[in-house]
Amino acid sequence: MSAPRALPSAAQRDALQTWLGGLTALDGASEHTVAAYAHDVGQFLGFLAAHLGGAGGIGQIGQLGQSDMRAWMAQERAGGIGSRTLARKLSAVKSFARWLAEREGFDISAILATRAPKYARTLPRPLNEQAARDVIALVPLQTRSDWEGLRDAAVVTLLYGCGLRISEALALTASALPLGDSLRIHGKGGRERDVPLLPVARIAISAYLRACPHVITPDSALFRASRGGPLNRRHMAKVMESTRLQLGLPATATPHALRHSFATHLLAAGGDLRAIQELLGHASLQSTQVYTAIDTGQLMEIYKTAHPRAHL
Repeated sequence: MSAPRALPSAAQRDALQTWLGGLTALDGASEHTVAAYAHDVGQFLGFLAAHLGGAGGIGQIGQLGQSDMRAWMAQERAGGIGSRTLARKLSAVKSFARWLAEREGFDISAILATRAPKYARTLPRPLNEQAARDVIALVPLQTRSDWEGLRDAAVVTLLYGCGLRISEALALTASALPLGDSLRIHGKGGRERDVPLLPVARIAISAYLRACPHVITPDSALFRASRGGPLNRRHMAKVMESTRLQLGLPATATPHALRHSFATHLLAAGGDLRAIQELLGHASLQSTQVYTAIDTGQLMEIYKTAHPRAHL
């Protein structure tokens, strides 16, 4: 376990809250992102208070050197933090320090020069096309009532048919009605995009709406839980878990895997990478390019299996 962390100074805590408020108000960061940043940077400031012998002011951050950053990373490692998590924490600290330096005008070159630990990026695990179809067909059978089954089928159809994140699908409100040929999606960082709504998805949502026993007003959640509140991610995770177990699919067959499958199957069918980037709502093409690695891997498997000289 890592050593207990002291409390940062009031000035540092105030600066952290001001930065977090800006992330929410100006950058449109999600509650999950803001909470993660608050946790990571708060722990870093607590480490500084213990490491430097007492809580200092915000100017203390401008006086940090490479040895201080190495000491922090060493303590995190000693606490059992993995490379991926430590890289995420360092990214949060750099973002906060960069904002603070711009506001206060001091040098944070030691912080920015700190290198993140290397880690192997895990590629998303998409389902094959038949497995995706099987999931959509079996999901409605996981609930007790017909209308809830229709609802869950509509959700997973949106994930696979439109490439939505589960959070984006569950954030839809009835203001999207009546359904047209596209959906306006509010994604990460406040970015908006329009995604085509396939007829099969439109039919699935319409079937759910006809069966739903709850009154749906324009400002209410489109997908409702059994008692009428907004449907949550935990329910969909459980539905996918029971579905994958019945189909004999791996643990990677999660709701998010359907979004990965959407992108991978589009690319395999000749879809343009830039167009897929827009459909997924990725801020940069680099996030979308991970699917080229998946597709190349599939091609290599086909090559190894089918090429007459592959087994010589």
